[in-house]
Amino acid sequence: MTKQRKTFLLGGLLAFLGGLFWGGSGVFGQYLFAYKEVTSMFLIPIRLLLGGAIMLVFFFIKDGRKTMEIWKNKKDAWLLVAYGVFGLGMCQFTYFQTIEWSNAGTACVIQYLGPSIIVVWTCLSMRRKPKLTEVIAVLCATVGIYIIATHGNPQNLVLSPKALIMGLLSAVAVAMYTLLPVKLLKKYSAPIILAWGMLVGGIVLSLIFRPWNYGMIIDMPSIGSLTYLIIIGTIGSFTLYTQSVKLIGGVKASLFSCIEPVSATVLAVLFMGTAFAPLDIVGFIFVLSTIFISAI
Repeated sequence: MTKQRKTFLLGGLLAFLGGLFWGGSGVFGQYLFAYKEVTSMFLIPIRLLLGGAIMLVFFFIKDGRKTMEIWKNKKDAWLLVAYGVFGLGMCQFTYFQTIEWSNAGTACVIQYLGPSIIVVWTCLSMRRKPKLTEVIAVLCATVGIYIIATHGNPQNLVLSPKALIMGLLSAVAVAMYTLLPVKLLKKYSAPIILAWGMLVGGIVLSLIFRPWNYGMIIDMPSIGSLTYLIIIGTIGSFTLYTQSVKLIGGVKASLFSCIEPVSATVLAVLFMGTAFAPLDIVGFIFVLSTIFISAI
């Protein structure tokens, strides 16, 4: 087996596992919202703070002063802050707020509008006409969201307006999460950028939402769910995916990570009893098809 083939398989496996872990985190979040009196304003700041702190402690022990290098360059530091707040922080909060107002499967699929937003932004920033495949991808994404939100009847919103708006914001956040760290990834280690971004995002969101004013029912299921969300659903999924992007590129990584909405939907049905109408599945297929069309 060639080295290129091994790199491709490793990158694909990392993206697949990252997507699987992230899809699972949505269901654990839905469980906490439904049964443990948790809100997104409590969960996300705590999740980011603890996740970022755990990673940075590890890097300080392993690499020492190198962990602080990114803060020595003012431009890089400001870009890191923007990534932490508007990329990671916004991405996590809008996604889980959508789950709180709808369900994990729907929130995960709507978030996959992100690649279409990236296509539109790329065309505008480069002042070029979109390719035919890009036009088709954006149209499919639009049709898919229309079906999910209305089931074909524009006078009857199946998805609540606030859940739809927050879901669309989560797609914008995915685009920002993808685009903001591009320059940083060329100069610094992806896991270190992720760790600092999580900590910065957690600090800012804590100042905004004041999670200490909220709480949760504390028992073994809630502690286990929170542990999964921090260790596997946050540190694990984001680290695996960013490393995959570095190995095989964003397009191939996004294809392998398509397991994410599938796993979120299946787990929501199996463990949360979430019911999806046939038109929901049709809408999901339209949205997810944009990833494959973009890859073509």
